[in-house]
Amino acid sequence: MRDPDELSALRRMSARVGRNMLLVQGAGGNSSIKDDDVLWVKASGTWLSDANDKDIFVPVLLTAAREALARDDERIPLAAPGALRASIETSLHALMPHRIVLHVHAVNTIAWAARRDARDDFAARLDGLAWRDLDYYHPGLPLARAVSAIVARETVDVLILGNHGLVVGAETSEEAEALVHDVETRLILPARATPAADDAALRRLCAGTDYRLPKDVACHGIATDPFSRAIATGGSLYPDHVVFLGPGLPTIEGAGGLATMLARAEATDLPAPVAALAPGLGAIIRSDASPGAEAMLSCLALVTSRLPLSADIRYLSSQHEQMLLNWDAERYRQQLTAARQ
Repeated sequence: MRDPDELSALRRMSARVGRNMLLVQGAGGNSSIKDDDVLWVKASGTWLSDANDKDIFVPVLLTAAREALARDDERIPLAAPGALRASIETSLHALMPHRIVLHVHAVNTIAWAARRDARDDFAARLDGLAWRDLDYYHPGLPLARAVSAIVARETVDVLILGNHGLVVGAETSEEAEALVHDVETRLILPARATPAADDAALRRLCAGTDYRLPKDVACHGIATDPFSRAIATGGSLYPDHVVFLGPGLPTIEGAGGLATMLARAEATDLPAPVAALAPGLGAIIRSDASPGAEAMLSCLALVTSRLPLSADIRYLSSQHEQMLLNWDAERYRQQLTAARQ
């Protein structure tokens, strides 16, 4: 790196952003800096919040990343050998012409990007910015190809990714961070107040099972608020939900409902659902749930509580869900986040 201070600035910014649950949850999101023909990008499965404490950035040759995209190859070799892989979104970072690229799963942006009726609001709220919105594309190469078509014909500093999140480009880390906050402020949505959970009933429900209460009490709002619950059980809103929680979320009515859910999973030779909703009581999560799954349940609470009752919600298709579940790159990311201490 020609100027180590610039990489240090990226680390500090990434850690700040990664600690903000409204911007990044778990291993989601990524950031990068270009240094001549080297792209320093967050490694797959690492957490932006760890950027100050761990070596989460890996070097990739820009030419190699762009050549990989041209031949539809997701395997992007590092400029120096190491145990980590480059981010799933490395091609996206390589395509953006900006020195700094920051991709976040910002809660307000996702709440808008999961709607079919958002385009007019984007035009009004993002007026004055160089922005574009995209439909949903599978992360990695499909998304990179869609972005490539846009950046080939115009300069864009802000990308709203359908059912996914936000990407910004800037010259410095501080400018990229400020732009993310600007977009989120413009897209801010009030969160609905949700009824409190019945902790005692939930503990009785989980007794003698492999389930427990989630660490974040806000997660219960997904189950206690009827509208949030309807959204959460209607389908999957964004990729990381599918990867860490599975498609949608099941509901259970008391101990009998939990037993039925587990019996169904056993009969189909599938793992027990990572999390489930007990209407009016709260949420439960599997005892072995990874930190990434916990973070995704928190994210779902934040997003669903911000979707207005009038929203025309767009879910990921079953085909998109299966692509995510069967993707080796996401299995690798799950393994890393499960091992995180």
